[in-house]
Order: sequence, then C-alpha cells, then structure tokens
Amino acid sequence: MLKACELIMIDHQFVQQINHLSEQTIQLCYHCHKCTSGCPVATEMDYGPDRILRMIQLGEKDRLLQSSDIWLCASCETCGTRCPNEIDIARVMDGLRQLALIEGAIIAEPSSTKFHKLFLYVVQNMGRMHEASVLLAHKLWTLNLLSDMDSGAMMFIKGKVPLIPRPVKRRSEIKRIFDITRIKNRE
Repeated sequence: MLKACELIMIDHQFVQQINHLSEQTIQLCYHCHKCTSGCPVATEMDYGPDRILRMIQLGEKDRLLQSSDIWLCASCETCGTRCPNEIDIARVMDGLRQLALIEGAIIAEPSSTKFHKLFLYVVQNMGRMHEASVLLAHKLWTLNLLSDMDSGAMMFIKGKVPLIPRPVKRRSEIKRIFDITRIKNRE
C-alpha cells in the first residue's frame, strides 16, 4: 500500500502506445463505471473495463498484458456504446492484446490467444468468420476435444454453426486490410 508521501511513476509511453494502437484517448475516461455495468463478461473478469482503463492511465503495463481480462473481452462493444466520452473500449482491448502478442507477454489464458489467432487466420483466409472451422481448429490445437460437446452438438442441430462457409465477395479487400494492418504494426 502506498503511503501519502510516495510518488507514483506513471509509464506515459505505455499510455501513448495504447492510445496509438487503439486510436482512442484513454485519458478522457473519468470512471463513471457505465462500461463495466453493461459488460456481459465483467463478472468473469478480475478488473472489468473501467479498472482496465484506469490501469492504463496509471501505466500498469505488465499487470495488464498478463491479465486474462484482455482475452476474456467479447468485443461486443456494449462498453463503448455506454461511454459518455465515446471511448471505444473494445478497440482498447484489441490494442492491449496486440501489444501482449508483440511483446511476448506471458498470457494468463493461453487457449484464448490460440483462439484469437485462429479467428484472425480464418477471417484472413476465408474473408469472414466460419465458426465450424475455428471450433475444429481450436479443439485440435488445444487437444480439448470433449468439453462442451453437448452444447456444441445442439448448436449444429439448430443450424447456428453452418458446416459449409458462405463465399465472400471481394476477398481481396479483406486481404488488403490484413496487409495494411501488418505494415502499420511494423511502424
């Protein structure tokens, strides 16, 4: 615990890095907690969206990059729609995940990073998300073959997870987005 006379050294470079990666201004957050109160996965998180923004403001880079919270985020954008300062917190989470991968941070949820990489790989190669491909690849990569078989089977039966992907028009544009992102990340 900090004493009243202790100084807190804030890593401003980290704050700016996340601002740049997410194209957001995290300093605008005044912690009204609306983002966390609307987050559907906040109960599973250690910190929640509001505290994550505060931790960025305080420069707690190592703690955040190793947190499972950045990988648990569903990117549903509920938090951003509730933010009175229009901070797109889903983009902030993307920036944190991106930085964690770039810096080789020890990830609290390794299977989540596998899922994240598989998701992007499928979108890049098929032009859109195809749940069955990601599900099969994730099961094989993690060797977690039998968990959630009952709910997965019900999703297939109800037609929620199509076995054959629908073709995408202008897949070259999707490839171009990934190429631009790859170049931007090198800058």
